[in-house]
Amino acid sequence: MTNLNHIIDQVVKDKGIDRAILVEALESAVLSAANKKYRNTRDLEAHYNDEIGEVELFEFVTVVEEVQDSYKEIDLEEAREVDPDVEIGDSLGMKLDSGTFSRIAAQTAKQVIIQKVREAEREWVYNEFKDRVGELVNGIVRRYERGDLIVDLGRAEALLPHREQVPRESYRQGDRVRAYIADVKLSPKGPQVILSRTHPGLVVELFKVEVPEISEGLVEIKACSREPGSRAKIAVVSHDPDIDPVGACVGMRGSRVQNVVSELRGEKIDIIPWSMDIGRFACSAIAPAEVTRVYVDSDEKALEIIVPDDQLSLAIGKKGQNVRLAARLTGWKIDIKSESRAEEAAAQEAAEAEADNEDLELAGEEQSALAEQDLAAEEAQAESPEADADLEAQSRDKE
Repeated sequence: MTNLNHIIDQVVKDKGIDRAILVEALESAVLSAANKKYRNTRDLEAHYNDEIGEVELFEFVTVVEEVQDSYKEIDLEEAREVDPDVEIGDSLGMKLDSGTFSRIAAQTAKQVIIQKVREAEREWVYNEFKDRVGELVNGIVRRYERGDLIVDLGRAEALLPHREQVPRESYRQGDRVRAYIADVKLSPKGPQVILSRTHPGLVVELFKVEVPEISEGLVEIKACSREPGSRAKIAVVSHDPDIDPVGACVGMRGSRVQNVVSELRGEKIDIIPWSMDIGRFACSAIAPAEVTRVYVDSDEKALEIIVPDDQLSLAIGKKGQNVRLAARLTGWKIDIKSESRAEEAAAQEAAEAEADNEDLELAGEEQSALAEQDLAAEEAQAESPEADADLEAQSRDKE
């Protein structure tokens, strides 16, 4: 337990832990070992002496005339052998020889220091990464744990869960991996940095790295939709009239977008211009298919897009991928129809409307006929006063 300054300084340097935390841990370790030895019968305090690099242990007793508790009290005569100026009621501190329990204290101190180091590292990891959600980080694959990847980020380890890995990608120990910080959360084992290779934000952050105009704020990625490992769409807009947003992202001979594609292991990327006009934006989002016309339902946030017959399969995409990505990109529901199907639907609607009109006309004619009959009956009754007189006579006869 002697000359601990060197050990403390080394731990502070290697782990970046506050020296005061380590000193407090050492004092607690020595005090814990002493209390265990004396079975908590004495009033003890531990203090670290910086000059000699040692934890000193003190026993405190109260000066009394007659001793009732020999562990916590001392008579005046014996106390004055230690301190001639002591008086009744004073608390007298006496240094104990910590060497009698140095082995236990050293072991306890080791355990406490390890615990404090872990706690300090966990706190550092959480404080370091809690505000970095959404950033791109580089790491080295350390090992697999039940399908999850443990990635070394330097002073911290991060988790790349199986669900956040692209199915076609595989890694071996020592491989470098670039990932997106999706979340930082506290768990019973400490803070966990959750990485992702499937998050749409990964595409956005990769373009920020490759395209200076995006990092400078001249070009903005307004939206991104993605099916990891297969295809992605990003919508870009320029805040500088002299800059073509799509061209800036593509780069000279496609160099910029190709770098992103390579990082994503061949995932195809569509770069489309963003527009405030949802119809125009949807037409761009459904590319490479051509669009004939668009019907917009603002209340339902729904779009009906009409495409040529030979463009229908292209617009929908393999297993509906293209229209699905376009819907996510725009945030609107999209229904795609071919021109022939749209014409059939329009013709059917027209036929139903015509049938409804005919039914209304027939109903109107029937009502008119009934109204004419009622009017004729009323007129006939009004034109025959003799019949009315006979009816009155019959009524008088009955009375």
